[in-house]
Amino acid sequence: MLRIGIDCRFARRNAGLGRYTREVVLELIKRNDPIHYVLFVRARNETWIKNLPVSTYYSLQTTNFPHYSLQEQFAFPKIIKQAHIDLLFAPHFNVPLFCPVPFIVTIHDLILHRYPNEAGLCKKIAYRLVMRHAILKSKKIIAVSNFTAEEITSIYGTDLSKKIHVIGEGVQMQPPMQNIREKFDLQKPFFLYVGNAKQHKNVQMLIDAFQKIGSDAKELILVTGGKEAAHLRLVPGVHILKDVSEEDLTALYKEASAFVTASLYEGYCLPVAEALSLGCPVIASDIGAIRELANNRAHLIEPTKEAFAAAMSTEVARPSPSPNPSPSWFLTTEKISTILRE
Repeated sequence: MLRIGIDCRFARRNAGLGRYTREVVLELIKRNDPIHYVLFVRARNETWIKNLPVSTYYSLQTTNFPHYSLQEQFAFPKIIKQAHIDLLFAPHFNVPLFCPVPFIVTIHDLILHRYPNEAGLCKKIAYRLVMRHAILKSKKIIAVSNFTAEEITSIYGTDLSKKIHVIGEGVQMQPPMQNIREKFDLQKPFFLYVGNAKQHKNVQMLIDAFQKIGSDAKELILVTGGKEAAHLRLVPGVHILKDVSEEDLTALYKEASAFVTASLYEGYCLPVAEALSLGCPVIASDIGAIRELANNRAHLIEPTKEAFAAAMSTEVARPSPSPNPSPSWFLTTEKISTILRE
């Protein structure tokens, strides 16, 4: 039987990479393909693991190595070799440079090529080295959008197009909570932002645009976290929610006047897909990946304070919840499964 390892160290995180890893792994195991999956996890008692079905098609391998660390580069390859796998599937680009088996990698974006944030010189060099290795040495590449695929070939060469497979992320929201306004004390209509607060997300500009409206009739709810969020300059009417469950997030999308994002760069933008799938109006930056994903079902504008203030001052039509702008996680994983078995 084919043995495939999956790097699941991101799975315990609430961020997009964690969601992607959890959903793909769950659907892969449910398929009962003639594959034994070795799941490399930080700990065996992580909450998401309890949701996996009982199956002989997978086993857990504790791999408590931090991402982007020396342990990842020098200790992880030994664990991979000891697992006797035929292939490693990495849902992110951080494949060890000395990976002892062939690997397939998912590239979500090349954001750090464009927006290195506060990374120092050593981190920038390490990122470029690891990313280059992942792209050039991988057996196949999964790109989450045509935009990301084009970014890869524009930077690393058009010859790579023959091994790139474009497979979008999936959408499968949980049934919403019924008392979401009471739970979070939401007394007014609100705009909703979901994501981190790193440089390219342009969250401070979004806050400034909301302030420019000059109205206390609405609020701006930011579902965010991380060290960058702590440095945001909040104004009256803007509130941060942390560690929101998937059920509560569904309810927030359904209750929001609109989902808003002023991001300057995205490889996919899963929150846009989630919002549209639930019939939540979307006001977003008119940039490549979001334009591709929204497919004329969102109000796309220039990422400026004036443009967003004007858009947030106007009623945005609520789209129909269907057709879904993104495939289900089942369909996404079906395509990934085919690539892993080829």
